[in-house]
Amino acid sequence: MYHMERASLRDLRYHFDRIADLLQKGEEIHITKRRRVIARLLPPAVVENPPRPDFAARLKEIYGDKVMSVSGADLLAEERSRY
Repeated sequence: MYHMERASLRDLRYHFDRIADLLQKGEEIHITKRRRVIARLLPPAVVENPPRPDFAARLKEIYGDKVMSVSGADLLAEERSRY
């Protein structure tokens, strides 16, 4: 590789592990072909995970304190015993 931010197509093919390490460190890599830059590799943008919905609170809001007379496991067992 020429230096830290440039790599040829040949380097990309034969030394991708080194390039991947640089990308993981947050560096931008310019890919060259015959000493001309033909592409840029950028590290992924940092994305924060969105907050997860509170499913238990949602179910409580919809159904309140209702208790089902038959559980889902009982329904499944009944369905399987039909055959």
